[in-house]
Amino acid sequence: MPNISFSFRDFQQLLGKKLSIGEFKDLVALYAKGEVEGFENDEVKVALDDTNMPYLWCAEGMARFFRGVLGKEKGLAEIKVGRGNYEIVVDKSVKAIRPHIAAFVAEGREIDEYLLKQLIQLQDKMDEGYGRKRKHLSIGVYSHRNIAFPVRYTAVDPKGISFVPLEMAQKLTPAQILKMHPKGRQYGWILGSFSRYPLLIDSRREVLSLVPITNSDFTGKLRVGDKELLFEATGIDSEAVNLAANIFAQNLFERGFKITAVKIKDSKSFTTPVDFNEKMRISREDVESRIGIKLSASRLRQLLEKARYGVSGNIVTVPNYRADILHKFDIVEDVAIMYGFDRIEGIPLTSYTAGSPAGMSVFVDKIREIVCGLGFQEILSPVLSSRKVLEGNMGISGSGVVEIDNFMSETFSAVRNWLSPILMEVLSKNKHNDFPQKIFEQGTVNIRKGNVIEDKEHIALASSHTNSGFTEAKQYLDALFSSLNLRYSIQPHDSAVFIKGRGGRVKAGGVDIGIIGEVSPEVLLNWGLELPAVLLELDLTALNNIIS
Repeated sequence: MPNISFSFRDFQQLLGKKLSIGEFKDLVALYAKGEVEGFENDEVKVALDDTNMPYLWCAEGMARFFRGVLGKEKGLAEIKVGRGNYEIVVDKSVKAIRPHIAAFVAEGREIDEYLLKQLIQLQDKMDEGYGRKRKHLSIGVYSHRNIAFPVRYTAVDPKGISFVPLEMAQKLTPAQILKMHPKGRQYGWILGSFSRYPLLIDSRREVLSLVPITNSDFTGKLRVGDKELLFEATGIDSEAVNLAANIFAQNLFERGFKITAVKIKDSKSFTTPVDFNEKMRISREDVESRIGIKLSASRLRQLLEKARYGVSGNIVTVPNYRADILHKFDIVEDVAIMYGFDRIEGIPLTSYTAGSPAGMSVFVDKIREIVCGLGFQEILSPVLSSRKVLEGNMGISGSGVVEIDNFMSETFSAVRNWLSPILMEVLSKNKHNDFPQKIFEQGTVNIRKGNVIEDKEHIALASSHTNSGFTEAKQYLDALFSSLNLRYSIQPHDSAVFIKGRGGRVKAGGVDIGIIGEVSPEVLLNWGLELPAVLLELDLTALNNIIS
């Protein structure tokens, strides 16, 4: 949840209207999905609930939004972007590392201490939150007077160049910065897997920054009194990079700066900030079907312009500083906010239903109770894991793992498709505790079959001690199926997970419902385990269908 602070006097000047702090609190609560957490000595602190609206994480964005709410302005906010001779040349060496960049130059107003703090605050919030700790997006702001264009965005050998990083006195190579600089130690993991590191270098061979770690102390230190600055954003998400440039350009324009575009020379040339030119068709029927109110065309237009959208007939233009509009009903939600949720009448209750446990939940709880009776301790783990845990350490591949495209941490980069590896991971982290250890987990797994992903309920048991063996695992299976009054069979199954000849597939009712076996020495070694272990995993969804 983003928390920001700013001068209330400055906010009112940007708003163009005087407000009491009480009125401001009401505006934030009703329209900005947040609350005022403090107000002292002209400083107001605001906590915002929505993490998808970074344009509101600053005094400028909040004032712009409320100028529409209060009728001071309507429609799209004005911004003028001039054309200049500024150019950033993107080398192909950064394509596999951090390919996207956007930039602009702002000039014409002296930067005071308060504005500098506000710029840094928004930069930090976007880097950490929207930029996912600088991996997807990081922002750099530089003193323009020390930069000679064109600037090159390139990748270099970690030991092949040196410069003085921000807040340090001696020159360091990129490799040294990752070890010695505070930001290098904090964010070095972003570059750790690459053999070359991305840099911004001007035409005089002066380094602007080691992206996304730290700026140069010479070109990258913005100071009070500067009148010209260069803004750049880099990342692996082009939308986030361009959104950051658009938000900062809009803010600085409204602060009285002249904004000049920068030409990005890539495989194709383009200028930034970019115009997203996102348009959607919104009708009165869309509004009525979603929120149950009938609006005239003129009233709908008024509410849309109040929310700072551009309107031409049924076509609505989304502001360039917003990327949270994914569907036309997101716009309808803004119409409802501007109309006032308190003014929307509820509809009468037309049906009554009583809740009860789902049949599957009752069955699952019964299985969990039986397993607890066998002396096992239940664990609870996250649904997300990694391919290394689910396949690599288990000695298998191609098991149908569902991976996440834009993950924040490799530890949580895939959705679990079975539970046995999770139990092995728990055993490996509890080697310091006494054995025997008998643990189980019941939960949802996701299995990919071609283009189809299936959700299933599984249960897995693991037992590890000096005398663990296949017979022990089969005894647990006997007890479980005896309690269910079911018959089963075990078919031989050779898998890298189990010792050859000591693993099998469990079948019931002619259906393959699970695996059982004694873990192979190779898999035990992968997990750093010294004692033998057995595993039993069953598909409870299939088992419940058989019983039904």
